[in-house]
Amino acid sequence: MAISVFAAVSFGSTYPNIVLVKEMFSGLDSFPLLAVPFFILAAEIMTGGAITQAVLRLAQSLVGHLRGGLGHANVVSSAMFAGISGSALADAAGPGTMMIRMMEKGGYDRAYAGALTIASSVVGPIIPPSITMIIYAMQDQNVSVGSLFMAGVLPGLVITLAVLIANGRMSHLRGYASGAPMPGMAEIARIAFYAVPALLLILLIVGGIRFGVFTPTEASVIAVFYALIVGMFVYRSLKLRHLPDIILRAALTSAAVLLILGAARAFAWNLIIEGIPQFLAETIIAWDLSPIVFLLAVNLLLLVFGLFMDPLPGVMILVPILAPISFALGIDPNHFAIIVIVNLTLGLTTPPVGSLIFIVSSTVALKPSTLIREMPPFFIALALALLAITFMPVLSTWLPEVSGF
Repeated sequence: MAISVFAAVSFGSTYPNIVLVKEMFSGLDSFPLLAVPFFILAAEIMTGGAITQAVLRLAQSLVGHLRGGLGHANVVSSAMFAGISGSALADAAGPGTMMIRMMEKGGYDRAYAGALTIASSVVGPIIPPSITMIIYAMQDQNVSVGSLFMAGVLPGLVITLAVLIANGRMSHLRGYASGAPMPGMAEIARIAFYAVPALLLILLIVGGIRFGVFTPTEASVIAVFYALIVGMFVYRSLKLRHLPDIILRAALTSAAVLLILGAARAFAWNLIIEGIPQFLAETIIAWDLSPIVFLLAVNLLLLVFGLFMDPLPGVMILVPILAPISFALGIDPNHFAIIVIVNLTLGLTTPPVGSLIFIVSSTVALKPSTLIREMPPFFIALALALLAITFMPVLSTWLPEVSGF
C-alpha cells in the first residue's frame, strides 16, 4: 500500500513525496489507537500457561463428551479466547495450536483439526474486545467502541454455533468419537470456578466501558494490569523473567499492525484526492438500491476484497466509502459495522492472502492446499452465519439498545 501511494504521488500528482510519511503519521497520531498495543500486550499475557489450560479444560468439560467432542472443545475455546485476545490470528497461533495437538492425539485427522481451527478462530475479532472494532469506530462517527463491542456478542455466538453444527456433522460422517465421558456437575463447577478469573476480563472491559468507568483506551491499560495480576498472583504461572519476551512479542506485533494502519491511512487519502470514494458513492446512490440489495452487494464486494487484503486496512479504506451510503439508506450503523467486520474477517480464511491458513499451516506442518481441501463444510457454515447476521439485524442491534448505546 505504501509503495503504491508513493508511485501515485511521484508520477500522478503535484504533491511532494513527503506527503506519504505525513499521512502515515497522521493515521497513527490518535489517542484511541493506544488501545491496540495494550490489548495486544494483555492478550500475550493472558494466552499462556495456566490461563490457557484453564479455559481449554472448561471448554472440554462442557462439550468434550459429545460426538466430535474435541472438535467442539476447539470451537468453544476459540469463542472464550475471543473475549481475551480480540484477534483471530492470536487465537489460532495460541490455544488453536494446542487444540490441534489434542485433536490429533484423539484420533482426528491433522488437516481436519487445522481447518476447524481456522474456521473457529474467525470469532476472535467479533466477540469483544476487538481491535478491528476499535479501528472501525475511528472511521465511522455513527458508532462507538462500546456499542460495537455489544453488537458483536450475538453474531459471534451465531458463528460459533454454525461451526459447531458443521463439526458435529463432519464428526458423524467420519466417525470421530467423543473425547471423554461427561464429567459430573461438581467437577464442571470446579473447573468453571478455576477458569472464572480468566473469563472475567471480557466483563471487566465491556462493563467498564458501558457504565462510563473508563474509555476503551483506558480499558486496554486496565486489561494489561488485570492480566498481570491474574497471571502472577491467581494462577501463578507468570514470572517476572517471562515479561521481557512477552513485551517483545507484543511490541513486534503492535509495530506490524500499526505500520499496516499507517499505510492504509495513506492509501485511503490517495483514493480521496483522486475522487474515487465520491464517485463510487454517487454511482451506488444513483442505482437506487433497496437496503437488502445493497447489503447483498456489500457482502459480495467485501468477500472479494477480503481475498486480497486483511481486515484492518480493509476497514480503513472501505468504511469511509460505504458507511455513509448505508446510513443514508436507513441501515442501523451497528448492524452494518458487524456485517463489514464479519465479511473482512472471513477473508482471513480464504486464499490467496488468508492469514489464518498460513499461520495454521506453519503450526501443523501441512501445505496450505491440504488445509483448504478440508475447508468447504466450514465455508458453508460461515456463509450461512453471515446471511443470518445480514438478514436478522436484531442480532447486531438488540444488545446495544438494551445496554443503552
